[in-house]
Amino acid sequence: MRLEHINLTVTNVERSAAFYCDLLDLHVRWKGTDNEGNPAIHVGTDSQYLALFTATAPGHVHGDYTHRGINHFGWVVDDLDAARQRVAELGATIHFAPEYQPGRRLYLRDPDGHEIEVVEYRDVPDGISP
Repeated sequence: MRLEHINLTVTNVERSAAFYCDLLDLHVRWKGTDNEGNPAIHVGTDSQYLALFTATAPGHVHGDYTHRGINHFGWVVDDLDAARQRVAELGATIHFAPEYQPGRRLYLRDPDGHEIEVVEYRDVPDGISP
């Protein structure tokens, strides 16, 4: 079994698509409208994607552990240092960068405040499968 996609509601699908494509080397798989005629974009790889939909009502994003809902999205990268550079180039801020086994990681927020974890599993000890 594998995760195919995640739906994420954002305030600006074009801005979010550019952010995720630039940060994670994703590509636009599909671009169109949802059932209500609002802009939607799918970005990802050939086998997995993030479905971005336009928010149609005001609200706020919960990115903590005290509210029900999604806490953060985790993405595996081959080179965390390169990802850190991309974060800086995008003008995003890393707010947490712990290094604990397995792997190294950093946390940031996308343009709508959704928390993202980026992790690298280089030099993972034998027997640990990321």
